[in-house]
Amino acid sequence: MTTPSTLRIGRRYRPNRLDDHYDTIVIGSGIGGMTTAACLSRQGKKVLVLEQHYTAGGFTHAYARNGYEWDVGVHYIGEVGSRRSLTRQLFDFITDGELRWAPMDQNYDRFFIGGERFDAMGGRRDFVKALKARFPQEESAIDEYMRRLDTVGRAVQVLTMEKLFSGLPGKFVRWGRKTAMPAYINRTTYEVLRELTEDEMLIAVLTGQWGDNGVPPQRSSFLIHALIARHYLHGAYYPVGGASRMAETIIPVIQSGGGEVFTYARVEEILFERRKVTGVRMQDGTEIRAPQVISNAGVFNTFERLLPARISKRYGYTRRLRQVERSIAHIGLYIGLQHTAEELELPKTNFWIYPDTEHAANVDAFEQDPEAEFPAVYISFPSAKDPSWQERYPGTATIEIVAPAFYEHFKQWQDQPWGKRGEAYDDFKQRLTARLLDYLYEKLPQLRGKIDYCELSTPLSTDFFCEYRQGEMYGLSHDPQRFEQDWLRPRTRIPGLYLTGQDVLSCGVGGAMFAGFTTALSALGVRQGAGLLKQFGQASRQQSEPEAAADSMAAPAP
Repeated sequence: MTTPSTLRIGRRYRPNRLDDHYDTIVIGSGIGGMTTAACLSRQGKKVLVLEQHYTAGGFTHAYARNGYEWDVGVHYIGEVGSRRSLTRQLFDFITDGELRWAPMDQNYDRFFIGGERFDAMGGRRDFVKALKARFPQEESAIDEYMRRLDTVGRAVQVLTMEKLFSGLPGKFVRWGRKTAMPAYINRTTYEVLRELTEDEMLIAVLTGQWGDNGVPPQRSSFLIHALIARHYLHGAYYPVGGASRMAETIIPVIQSGGGEVFTYARVEEILFERRKVTGVRMQDGTEIRAPQVISNAGVFNTFERLLPARISKRYGYTRRLRQVERSIAHIGLYIGLQHTAEELELPKTNFWIYPDTEHAANVDAFEQDPEAEFPAVYISFPSAKDPSWQERYPGTATIEIVAPAFYEHFKQWQDQPWGKRGEAYDDFKQRLTARLLDYLYEKLPQLRGKIDYCELSTPLSTDFFCEYRQGEMYGLSHDPQRFEQDWLRPRTRIPGLYLTGQDVLSCGVGGAMFAGFTTALSALGVRQGAGLLKQFGQASRQQSEPEAAADSMAAPAP
């Protein structure tokens, strides 16, 4: 029988541990919710974060079992190598600079597409050089592709600003963005790339990270593709100490403002009285009052489960939910080995494995038949990436394998309790496990016979632990329609209720984190929001000064 994880981050909820007053309640401790809470705390707000899971972190949490530890959602992060990057600055701001980063290999991603292989290199110049060496006849297409990535980078700044404004100002900013920016920004990724080149292998290589948003390039918005591609242009990094260090380093910042992060704290309902949100009711019946409630639970959970149905309908959210779709689900294989990463020759490079260039067709075939070939397989080696691993788990190594999945393939077992879903479910998991291990052994045959422990998570696991009802791993599907929804913003139409996390801006740790910052600005209002921006700017300058000084000392004399 599967046993619970031994890793716990956060304080266990008890009604007698609550204070009398909170300025803000945040539902969910994913990186979006934690970022919002930390930013509000830095502005003197007393924030209560309520997490239904036994540990804080959402998809950034980790779990430990049988002498191993695995991350469930953090496999690599971009844009944190320099203290001058906004991503690194925001991480430092919400963690007091306590979160450290380890660089992966310069070849941080390796794509296997049919019989072809391509190594994605960190650094813009080296990335482009590798592309042009592999596709010498496509130099002009590659150059134009890079220009389009830059255009999206500028556009997303306006898109983020747009999220802060509602009513007429919001419509004006939205109109300005659509007028000033090229139409291709929110067309499908494949359409945009097919304008540049007819080389299907080049398109497949450029979209080799489509698993990071869960939508094949034929259906994803070019906007999300470009955001992810830009995110890794300067290489990839891994949090020293594992993913759980994110929540672990953010919590003290929240506590410094008088707030707290409670686990085992299931919110049953968002309270609505006198035409505004007034707090939450817990599963045990306890009511906690606050003038602001911020949901990091995703829009489907917020408007279908947490709010009374009449309220969601009255404010138009029941209808709006029909305009978006849930993202794809996934299965995850967590592997432990009684050897070090060095002994096993495990790389710091991630593997992406695709049967061929027909990504959408492969996804459709797999949806129809779960025994069909996986449309994508991702393999990560966290114990090789984390320099602190051998100190924490000497003589061991871990591997994680992720592949797309469909909730419908597991729906027949949805009403069965976790860990007791029956023989048929266990048999299905064993077949999936064996298939995923075949991919691993094909690429790293030296691992055959070396595995000490492994277990498979399914979309039902995601539902049980993270409350995503259909196992979706990226919240909303990042198709063009999703980016046309002007209601996906921090401030809802319901007074006192705000949204944060990946449904506000985009998926991924970076997208959810910046959504968290944007939500904090919105919840604070103009005056206090300006104070937060000033505080963040001052902290960023202080963090970047040592690096700038080092660069100056290292520069050659004129």
